[in-house]
Amino acid sequence: MAACIRFYLHEGRQHGGMLLRDWLFETARQSGIPGGTAFRACAGYGRHGLHEDHFFELAGDLPEAVEFFAESDRIAELIATVSRHGLRLLYLTYPVEVGMTAAAS
Repeated sequence: MAACIRFYLHEGRQHGGMLLRDWLFETARQSGIPGGTAFRACAGYGRHGLHEDHFFELAGDLPEAVEFFAESDRIAELIATVSRHGLRLLYLTYPVEVGMTAAAS
């Protein structure tokens, strides 16, 4: 069964000397997850208040979601690896059906 995981973080957060987003990508790749996507928000709010994108603001404070899908055991392995590294990240998981539409003729 396949699952999707979405981590929520702030775009400028770092871990191990690299952007956390990039660290998640590399860690997922090493876990056998074939790809992932990062989504940068234009605004968001949560326990730390409202954050909005303004033309003259410095980057690094906006919410970002990093998403992967793979077999459920690989997703569980990714969660365990993130936890072993001492990272406290909000995430959600849900089962997914993976497919591909037919190519255009």
